[in-house]
Amino acid sequence: MSRHPYADLPDRHFWRRTVKAWRSEEPISLDTPKFEITQSTRIATLGSCFAQHIGRVLRERNYSFIDYEPGPSLLPVDQQAAYGYGLFSVRSGNVYTSKQLLQLLQRAFGEHHAEMVWETEGRFYDAYRPTIEPGGFASLDELIALRRSHERALKRMFRESEVLVFTMGLTELWLDQRDGTAYPLCPGTIAGHFDASVHGFRNQGFSEVLEDMELFIAGARRRNPDLRFLLTVSPVPLAATASRDHVVVATSYSKSVLRAVAGELCRRHDHVDYFPSYELVTSAGAAEICFDADMRNVTAQGVQRVMSSFVATYRGPQGEDAYPTSASVEACEQRVDEENRIELATLCDEATLDAGSAS
Repeated sequence: MSRHPYADLPDRHFWRRTVKAWRSEEPISLDTPKFEITQSTRIATLGSCFAQHIGRVLRERNYSFIDYEPGPSLLPVDQQAAYGYGLFSVRSGNVYTSKQLLQLLQRAFGEHHAEMVWETEGRFYDAYRPTIEPGGFASLDELIALRRSHERALKRMFRESEVLVFTMGLTELWLDQRDGTAYPLCPGTIAGHFDASVHGFRNQGFSEVLEDMELFIAGARRRNPDLRFLLTVSPVPLAATASRDHVVVATSYSKSVLRAVAGELCRRHDHVDYFPSYELVTSAGAAEICFDADMRNVTAQGVQRVMSSFVATYRGPQGEDAYPTSASVEACEQRVDEENRIELATLCDEATLDAGSAS
């Protein structure tokens, strides 16, 4: 039999030879990363829940995860996450879409000037991060002052970080049709009022997400030429869709677009890498141990699987152990439960609308 290109490939290139490993809870070192992440690398995170997990594990293992906008000392530590502190490298709230990410950078450097504020029952909400202050701010002045402080923290993060981890979450977004401002949530769910003449729905396609990400990467590296990017795709399905599709179909579309964009960015740029948290949770044989009974929230075992594999892949030249040393499964489960409560709080208005429509 003649030799062919598949003859000498390692086991990781063949489905049958790797499926057993995917069904186990052991960490998997999936790829040869483009760049090292060592304990001295200055790391920042943005995005959705899996960026939070990465940041947490890096802190536990004494990596240089930088919090550029830490919580005030007067706020008890156990309440800081509910106020948006410590979840990411800045108090940004979840950054779900590429458009939101691009405008975050533009606002930090004075290139996006819209001052979006929602007022509900005499309380003021930052429309760019409406969940960071439960119950809203008492005054507009307080909101603006903290927004300026947030923008200064963003500048520091973009200028000083060496690696930015961004978890891509959604393609669906709501825009202000007057100036193109992207909202993290549909107006009227957490705060504000929905106006169909102002607020427009868009489900981004591959080319639009790719353009946003290219503009973001170029803009960030213009301020910090050495900045590198580690992309992940959130494995968490959509809670709801405003498209015409079934939510399962809408989820498949959204994740497929985001995964394809991440792959294309990695192909184009040496300073962009991808970590497959999405595949670790959703691939055949993995979902049965990684998803909770609701088939949406990721189990503690799923989180542990992803983060152990992350450390096994990006462990630097010292070859440290793959498992986080201070994170037992029980402790991990408690953290996941807490994150799920925070996430559900941001979606409670949507749940109320769903219940109302079914009655």
